[in-house]
Amino acid sequence: MNMPNERPKWLMLYTAVALIVSGSHSLAANPPDADQKGPVFLKEPTNRIDFSNSTGAEIECKSSGNPMPEIIWIRSDGTAVGDVPGLRQISSDGKLVFPPFRAEDYRQEVHAQVYACLARNQFGSIISRDVHVRAVVSQHYEEDIHKAFVIRGNSAILKCDIPSFVADFVNVISWHSDEQENFYPGTEYDGKYLVLPSGELHIREVGPEDGYKSYQCRTKHRLTGETRLSATKGRLVITEPVGSVAPKVDVKDRITWLDKPRGQALSLLCPAQSYPMPAYRWYKFIEGTTRKQAVVLNDRVKQVSGTLIIKDAVVEDSGKYLCVVNNSVGGESVETVLTVTAPLSAKIDPPTQTVDFGRPAVFTCQYTGNPIKTVSWMKDGKAIGHSEPVLRIESVKKEDKGMYQCFVRNDQESAEASAELKLGGRFDPPVIRQAFQEETMEPGPSVFLKCVAGGNPTPEISWELDGKKIANNDRYQVGQYVTVNGDVVSYLNITSVHANDGGLYKCIAKSKVGVAEHSAKLNVYGLPYIRQMEKKAIVAGETLIVTCPVAGYPIDSIVWERDNRALPINRKQKVFPNGTLIIENVERNSDQATYTCVAKNQEGYSARGSLEVQVMVLPRIIPFAFEEGPAQVGQYLTLHCSVPGGDLPLNIDWTLDGQQISEDLGITTARVGRRGSVLTIEAVEAPHAGNFTCHARNLAGHQQFTTPLNVYVPPRWILEPTDKAFAQGSDAKVECKADGFPKPQVTWKKAVGDTPGEYKDLKKSDNIRVEEGTLHVDNIQKTNEGYYLCEAINGIGSGLSAVIMISVQAPPEFTEKLRNQTARRGEPAVLQCEAKGEKPIGILWNMNNMRLDPKNDNRYTIREEILSTGVMSSLSIKRTERSDSALFTCVATNAFGSDDASINMIVQEVPEMPYALKVLDKSGRSVQLSWAQPYDGNSPLDRYIIEFKRSRASWTEIDRVIVPGHTTEAQVQKLSPATTYNIRIVAENAIGTSQSSEAVTIITAEEAPSGKPQNIKVEPVNQTTMRVTWKPPPRTEWNGEILGYYVGYKLSNTNSSYVFETINFITEEGKEHNLELQNLRVYTQYSVVIQAFNKIGAGPLSEEEKQFTAEGTPSQPPSDTACTTLTSQTIRVGWVSPPLESANGVIKTYKVVYAPSDEWYDETKRHYKKTASSDTVLHGLKKYTNYTMQVLATTAGGDGVRSVPIHCQTEPDVPEAPTDVKALVMGNAAILVSWRPPAQPNGIITQYTVYSKAEGAETETKTQKVPHYQMSFEATELEKNKPYEFWVTASTTIGEGQQSKSIVAMPSDQVPAKIASFDDTFTATFKEDAKMPCLAVGAPQPEITWKIKGVEFSANDRMRLLPDGSLLIKSVNRQDAGDYSCHAENSIAKDSITHKLIVLAPPQSPHVTLSATTTDALTVKLKPHEGDTAPLHGYTLHYKPEFGEWETSEVSVDSQKHNIEGLFCGSRYQVYATGFNNIGAGEASDILNTRTKGQKPKLPEKPRFIEVSSNSVSLHFKAWKDGGCPMSHFVVESKKRDQIEWNQISNNVKPDNNYVVLDLEPATWYNLRITAHNSAGFTVAEYDFATLTVTGGTIAPLDDGTGHGNVHTRIRLPAWMPEWLDLNFMVPLIATVVVVAVGICVVCVALSRRRADDLRGGQKDVYYDVVYNQTMGPGATLDKRRPDLRDELGYIAPPNRKLPPVPGSNYNTCDRIKRGRGGLRSNHSTWDPRRNPNLYEELKAPPVPMHGNHYGHAHGNAECHYRHPGMEDEICPYATFHLLGFREEMDPTKAMNFQTFPHQNGHAGPVPGHAGTMLPPGHPGHVHSRSGSQSMPRANRYQRKNSQGGQSSIYTPAPEYDDPANCAEEDQYRRYTRVNSQGGSLYSGPGPEYDDPANCAPEEDQYGSQYGGPYGQPYDHYGSRGSMGRRSIGSARNPGNGSPEPPPPPPRNHDMSNSSFNDSKESNEISEAECDRDHGPRGNYGAVKRSPQPKDQRTTEEMRKLIERNETGPKQLQLQQTNGAGFTAYDTMAV
Repeated sequence: MNMPNERPKWLMLYTAVALIVSGSHSLAANPPDADQKGPVFLKEPTNRIDFSNSTGAEIECKSSGNPMPEIIWIRSDGTAVGDVPGLRQISSDGKLVFPPFRAEDYRQEVHAQVYACLARNQFGSIISRDVHVRAVVSQHYEEDIHKAFVIRGNSAILKCDIPSFVADFVNVISWHSDEQENFYPGTEYDGKYLVLPSGELHIREVGPEDGYKSYQCRTKHRLTGETRLSATKGRLVITEPVGSVAPKVDVKDRITWLDKPRGQALSLLCPAQSYPMPAYRWYKFIEGTTRKQAVVLNDRVKQVSGTLIIKDAVVEDSGKYLCVVNNSVGGESVETVLTVTAPLSAKIDPPTQTVDFGRPAVFTCQYTGNPIKTVSWMKDGKAIGHSEPVLRIESVKKEDKGMYQCFVRNDQESAEASAELKLGGRFDPPVIRQAFQEETMEPGPSVFLKCVAGGNPTPEISWELDGKKIANNDRYQVGQYVTVNGDVVSYLNITSVHANDGGLYKCIAKSKVGVAEHSAKLNVYGLPYIRQMEKKAIVAGETLIVTCPVAGYPIDSIVWERDNRALPINRKQKVFPNGTLIIENVERNSDQATYTCVAKNQEGYSARGSLEVQVMVLPRIIPFAFEEGPAQVGQYLTLHCSVPGGDLPLNIDWTLDGQQISEDLGITTARVGRRGSVLTIEAVEAPHAGNFTCHARNLAGHQQFTTPLNVYVPPRWILEPTDKAFAQGSDAKVECKADGFPKPQVTWKKAVGDTPGEYKDLKKSDNIRVEEGTLHVDNIQKTNEGYYLCEAINGIGSGLSAVIMISVQAPPEFTEKLRNQTARRGEPAVLQCEAKGEKPIGILWNMNNMRLDPKNDNRYTIREEILSTGVMSSLSIKRTERSDSALFTCVATNAFGSDDASINMIVQEVPEMPYALKVLDKSGRSVQLSWAQPYDGNSPLDRYIIEFKRSRASWTEIDRVIVPGHTTEAQVQKLSPATTYNIRIVAENAIGTSQSSEAVTIITAEEAPSGKPQNIKVEPVNQTTMRVTWKPPPRTEWNGEILGYYVGYKLSNTNSSYVFETINFITEEGKEHNLELQNLRVYTQYSVVIQAFNKIGAGPLSEEEKQFTAEGTPSQPPSDTACTTLTSQTIRVGWVSPPLESANGVIKTYKVVYAPSDEWYDETKRHYKKTASSDTVLHGLKKYTNYTMQVLATTAGGDGVRSVPIHCQTEPDVPEAPTDVKALVMGNAAILVSWRPPAQPNGIITQYTVYSKAEGAETETKTQKVPHYQMSFEATELEKNKPYEFWVTASTTIGEGQQSKSIVAMPSDQVPAKIASFDDTFTATFKEDAKMPCLAVGAPQPEITWKIKGVEFSANDRMRLLPDGSLLIKSVNRQDAGDYSCHAENSIAKDSITHKLIVLAPPQSPHVTLSATTTDALTVKLKPHEGDTAPLHGYTLHYKPEFGEWETSEVSVDSQKHNIEGLFCGSRYQVYATGFNNIGAGEASDILNTRTKGQKPKLPEKPRFIEVSSNSVSLHFKAWKDGGCPMSHFVVESKKRDQIEWNQISNNVKPDNNYVVLDLEPATWYNLRITAHNSAGFTVAEYDFATLTVTGGTIAPLDDGTGHGNVHTRIRLPAWMPEWLDLNFMVPLIATVVVVAVGICVVCVALSRRRADDLRGGQKDVYYDVVYNQTMGPGATLDKRRPDLRDELGYIAPPNRKLPPVPGSNYNTCDRIKRGRGGLRSNHSTWDPRRNPNLYEELKAPPVPMHGNHYGHAHGNAECHYRHPGMEDEICPYATFHLLGFREEMDPTKAMNFQTFPHQNGHAGPVPGHAGTMLPPGHPGHVHSRSGSQSMPRANRYQRKNSQGGQSSIYTPAPEYDDPANCAEEDQYRRYTRVNSQGGSLYSGPGPEYDDPANCAPEEDQYGSQYGGPYGQPYDHYGSRGSMGRRSIGSARNPGNGSPEPPPPPPRNHDMSNSSFNDSKESNEISEAECDRDHGPRGNYGAVKRSPQPKDQRTTEEMRKLIERNETGPKQLQLQQTNGAGFTAYDTMAV
């Protein structure tokens, strides 16, 4: 266990006890915890931190370790760093923070300091690299540029001098001349100006003109980011050369030192000037030598004039550079020492190592960077004085564990790396586990001292008393033993202790891994006693420590004396109270003496002891050495070892390489006095080389000094090589060793040729190598045989060499063991074998391992030839045959062995013909062939040649495909599609070509076209349309017949995909195709591509053709319109262009529309100004007038949207002259002057000035100011009969205006009647008061009268005369407009004036007429009322959908027509208009009721819509017709035929897609319900169909007697008809009868249908009634406009309230209850919830029909046809009704004549024995009717088409106005259109109620449209299958549409049984378009299972409550559906 001895003793004891208790037998140390580790830096601070005092800095230091290290910041001297308030602080996370500070707070010891981060934990400490912190205080600085003196033609360098205190932070970023030239650092080196990387401006070839420029530099501070321009400007001072000038260099520039970081650009300057221009050459010195070489210039190293520029500097660029400058006069040079610095980094390998005690540990510091000045090591943050890269600890001790760091430094930066040394677990230093304590005792008893120690290995314990070892004697006994747990127990027994035994006892535990000790005092009472002290010898310079060995107790004092003087007597001596004496740095002269220790007690007894201290001096040797350099052999040498210092006697001796020197070496030594020795070598020999050491010893110690001796020794053999022989294939080794000094280099060479003489170096190869002079040849071969030379050379003498012969003994050998040899059949061949080896060699031949004897076959001949290396044997064959293809073997034998070689003889011929050629695969352009490989003729098939041609060509016109010979499959490509080819194949080898195989014929498949359409042109048609024209691809690239083209277009420059349209192919030769692309964006570039397609697919896309649509008008007005008044007649208007995306073209001009605001409404008075700029000035405006302005942008497409009007008023000006002046005589001294205001006041009139002047006199003009509201002035004090001239001016704030005309008047006694007022026009506003003036003068007072429109005025309530003559009209109306004349008369004269009154009133109601309608727009015409007087400013158009909110639209007064757009398709709208002028809005026009075009979706034909397979059905939604309103979505539901609940498949199927209903069961009947939606409403269609069997077959019709048979193959027959009379049997039978018989049948059917509807009629009547009335039920509707029907209560089953089904539909009416009929497919019973619970059982006898009505139609009769007691309250058959509480809006004004619907066959009698599943068998049915309960408005609402040839009945219901509170969307899922295949019956649409999902509006054709007639005969499709009914498309726009629809296309699957039809399916979900869908008694689509038990039947009251609570319906009975044939569309009403 590792337990430091500083731990508390109780802890040691506890640990020891715990170990003993545990029974451990060993005390191994615990291994270090793998998870624990010393600190390692995670984020180490950088070397330099520069920051501005305005920003501050944070230095982060992070480390890891376990436990987590503590972070401490220290200075470079190791002292810890603390907080300095406001300047430096250490954050809680270990960051060193320097906050921003003021300049005056700068402190150098804080802000310019070297810091380091120290991380430490219990395993050690590490210190970061040096962190040089430098704060820069912002202070002003200026850059200066000094003049540069330059000789013309030389290059100049301008320097930007930056102050030194900021030079490290400021860089030059650019230069600028006073001629606005800017120069930046760059890579262009060819120009005149160049900014060097170091910031200087380099100017080449300076001329006189350069002296006129001045230059400034711009710098940037990298810390603050501040840029500034130099304070001074630099100039060039250019001197003209006078004669020739040698190159000159300033002394300070002759040598420079540069330090630059790696990776940056740098420049080396060579500032020399001369004339003529010098040449510059740069050299670089080779490192460590004085040789230099030219600098190589390349892309990285450039020379510009004399400047060398190095980009991206690397460390290798470091060195000394020399620039040599020469011209014809002389030369000069400049030296630059460049150091390229690279960032320092270090790494210690290994980073962690665990070493056992005593083992060595090695750490290697691997570092990079440049330059590296020092390497140092630290341990746990303290320097260890090691400066080598490798740190080696020879023997690891406990104190060696910890963290080691390697630091590399240079002048700029430092780097460090750390590693941890952990101690291994195999040792444990000694630990004292238990020890004795200090003790005080009396003399006498024995003492027992005990020490227990532990460790591994086991320590030994020794004892000391006062530093002297205790040995056993009679009183002292030492013993020890080892415990079971490995501890050592040692004890010291002292018998009968004396006082002299007292002292300091120490036990020492020691092992090879450490020492532990414990000491304590034993105090024995007694007198002082000092034990004898031995003589103490100490070496000079050391420290003497001695403790006085005192015994006795108590001791009062211990002192030391010397020469009777108490110590200390100098600074070196220290004496301690415990008796310890310390003397530092002992010297002989001062410290060698006898010292006395004196111990006293309190009683005064003392003891003394002496210590003699002897100071010894170590020897000191003066360094010595041999002569410089190695010695030559035979040279005389001597060494002198002098020991001037040290105690005598001295012993001096010598060693050589650690060995004593013996005399036989030829070396002698001799003493020179007592302190010297001489070593002499008379003649140096090689053995003398080594380290000579002089040893000097004395009593104080030993010293030595060593010097080496190197001796030049020529090479000499240690082992000389000799000739060798080796067996072939063995590993040969030849030794050649020599020695000498320097050590010889041993080389081997091989002789050239077979004789020695010329040698060449051995080529290094895998099997030949030379190692330490030994030649190794692995796997030696005959080729290695020859003469070899070994040579040893060391430069001393000529060297050694030896030549040897290496021979290889070889058996016969064939160099080629096996080879192939070919020969053509029938030609001669020669086979040769060459055997090498020792001769003689015999050779035999074998053929296929059989001995070949030429005697047996004269075609073979054998010959032999002796060669220098062996024997050659030849076998000749005269004529080769196929049998000669064999293995020939030659066997060679000699004395050393044998060998054989084989020749594989191959006789070759042409291949045979390939066979079995067949086609594996083919396409339009390729065919895959295979064939069988033929015999290759013993020559590999080189290739196959496939020959092919078109079938009509000959084999001379062929194409070929070359196929490699190793394959038997190939593909022939580049064929033409749809073409017939003949193909054959031949094989070819090196010998020749085979015959052709048999030919095969193939026809290639069609392919998609490979050519692109040609001549593509894209031209704009208008703003949203482009026309694309093109021609087909070349005919050869059609690859079949082209069917059409796909034309794709998209917005250019977008990543969107193309939208494609399909165009059919035009067969006319050469005709262009074209397509118009519509609904495009205005002025937008589109990309168009075209590809042709045939039945295989589409061809390649053409190249993109790009084109813009025509320019449109800007869709947004100019923005930020603003106006500024400039003068009284000018206004500036400014604006910003509309956004680019709204311009829709190129804006050419802008138009400014302006007019005075009061005339703005009148388009004719508006002015227009065009301009291309974004502002303009409007001139010539009226003064002081408010103008209204709008701005619009104009493109080639026209004018854009106008901006919002803005208003500005022109400045006021001086007014015009008053328009008229009167001067009226008022008396002999007074004249009344009156005037009219100026026509253009040009501002607000502030006053009038009346000028008067007596005529003819020189009197001055008088003026009189008159207020602006006064229009007359009385001039008084005039002279009688004197003419006076008067004139008037008006004034505004600007000044006085022009003067009016002058008028002359003369005061007089006679005053005629005159009117001072003027004729004027007054404009009054409707309902306001008006006043017309009439100011008159005259004497006598004139009489004033008024005439209105020529009629004398008489006062009334509204008009009266005022005292001043004015006429007042109150509350003006339109009739007051006209002329008003005022007459004044007196006795002298009379006068009159006429005023005109204009009344401004709001407009009267305009005329609104409908011009046109579309599906989403209405066009109306607007005309103003003829009686409007005030100018009309415009119209407001009001419109609303039938159940929506009113919306308005502004219409200009000039618009003849207006489009109301964005309307709902197929919806009713109300429209009216009002006019407005500046008075206000006028009266409204009459409301115009109209509707947009469009209908609900129309049913498709089933074969086009449904495609059935075995487990799915495909729905082709494109087959639906949208009725003119775009389809929004479909709802798809399905169920099995025998299930009740519908399953919703999807409620959001998009139109124009196909949809597949999956996971159906094969051979199963299904119902399918489709709900199609558009904005006009929705249509529900039901289909039934049967899936195919798994094999694709159809299943038999389903007929179980319940009416669930296959609806299109079987008609449910009445009970009276036999079962065999089935249409499936009858139709084929009738088909065989002659045409005449068929005609008779048709006539019979027609006649039988005109029979009376007699209940007891024949069975034939019933049958035909079945046919006739099979689908009439759903057609009934309720006209809610009838006032007598407003409170009618009815019920119709919503989708999830299933009532007993009606045959042929899923709809329930009241008829079934009333008649009780089941079994016939035309039987439509209706269930009435208001009846009693037993309503089904209480049906009475049938009623008697009304006579006189053939079919039960009672036109004009509102009563039901059948009456029955007790059922007067009921609803008649076929009525559609609703629940109480459903609010409706009736329109009683639109009631019509109604028809009631007929009952089936006009009677309601039951079929005997069957009353439907709902009734007991034979129970009579009851029919009941009530007046008004059924309605049949008009004709043609529904058109019924009979599949059996009967006449169609057409019903058309009347319109409805529903309450908009009832959302009609709720009703979209209440109507159904059930499609059935057999009956062919069709209703042209649902009823008017709740049709429109948007606004509850009915279809267009519901309003008054009449169908002209019934449909004709049905279209029977595919035999017995019923005709597919088509929904009527008649409307108000198509009257008289009685023709049948065209037949539908054939179904996709021509198997008739595959076309089954479905009943309707109800959805469990309703689309988002519906509102309140989950409220009210309608529920969801899913039907709840019905119970037929009577307990579920309820009373009328219960039913009413349940209906109100939404609980009825689902729990009621449901009858099984009878056979329903027919294609039925019907509607249900929302509940």
